Amino acid sequence: MSKGLVVQKFGGSSVANVERIQNVATRVVSYRKKGFDLVVVVSALGDTTDELIALADKINMNPSEREMDMLLSTGEQISVALLAMAIHKLGFEAISFTGAQGGIITDSSHTRARIIRINGDKIKEELKKGKIVIVAGFQGINLNQDITTLGRGGSDLTAVALAKELNASSCEIYTDVQGIYTTDPRIEPKARKIKAITYDEMLEMASLGAQVMQSRSIEVAKKFNVPLHVRSSFSKNPGTMIIKEVKKMEEVVVNGITLNKNEAKITLCNVPDKPGVAVKLFEELACAQVSVDMIVQNVGHIRQTDISFTVPKADSAKATKITKRVASEIGAGDVLLDNDIARVSIVGVGMKSHHGVAAGMFGVLAKNKINIEMISTSDISISCIIKKRFAETAVRALHEKFGLAK
Repeated sequence: MSKGLVVQKFGGSSVANVERIQNVATRVVSYRKKGFDLVVVVSALGDTTDELIALADKINMNPSEREMDMLLSTGEQISVALLAMAIHKLGFEAISFTGAQGGIITDSSHTRARIIRINGDKIKEELKKGKIVIVAGFQGINLNQDITTLGRGGSDLTAVALAKELNASSCEIYTDVQGIYTTDPRIEPKARKIKAITYDEMLEMASLGAQVMQSRSIEVAKKFNVPLHVRSSFSKNPGTMIIKEVKKMEEVVVNGITLNKNEAKITLCNVPDKPGVAVKLFEELACAQVSVDMIVQNVGHIRQTDISFTVPKADSAKATKITKRVASEIGAGDVLLDNDIARVSIVGVGMKSHHGVAAGMFGVLAKNKINIEMISTSDISISCIIKKRFAETAVRALHEKFGLAK
């Protein structure tokens, strides 16, 4: 009798070579031996996706997004087939599926598709036969039968969505780190593994630069209350549980520090201070699918204003071009692009009920002679834009200030 269904997701570093694929196969089979049904979601091997993008760039620097999806989806198809073969060699039945074969139906937004629904019938049929089902992460199929991909980190989303659809008892996300840490251990060696964290905190950390999990996958997990266990492929130690609520004797004020060096700041100078100007700019950026994050507007005494905003660095050239066009149309001044910035953030649900957290953060940055260029806040986070050269110093100083090594 089955002990229940477990969905496991293994990232690219977990299946980077033959030895690691065999390691994953052994781990999956160990769960099967304990009586669990298994659906395994796998990313492309190692740096395969980046290599495919580089290959496409050599052919065409401006490729069709549909053809990019066709190309990039091949990476996961290689890894699911190889993992199935490795499991067969261990004497267990397994079958590999593409996202389309796994019933993952998406909209038609190529390279960043959203899952509309999942038809899990084919997966359930194979599970009833006693097989381990391996599904290619990061991909699906739209209503026109075109292959789509779900954006960077999309395999996390595949795993969470399947766990919800198949009513899995647990969803395990395997990566190359031991779990979620208070900050990046490569920057601060004193970073501590967090035993449990709320969806809200993890979502905030993911959206602010923590790269352990894709933020969209956390949103879906939160919406459908899918408990996640983030753990290492190379260790049997427990990792970090991501759950609805973490009960603590005394609320921790700050639970993590994040750093994002992949943002750029654009400033539109001497903007006429009148209604409708800002909406024109940001509507144009939205139509071009540029995500705008922080926005700061400085109103002067001469009926003109400067508007500064941040965008992903990958979109900075496109966003600058659009901003220059809008500037010309509305009679604004210069457009300035600054790629030499970083965003450092503190995150914690305890911040809601504690005063002086912002003052503490700003004080630490001032003490280290780090100038703050922009600030944004939410109920559970405070973010500052600073010069990139100060980024790691800021992370270490804030980690110490809020006692995260304890």
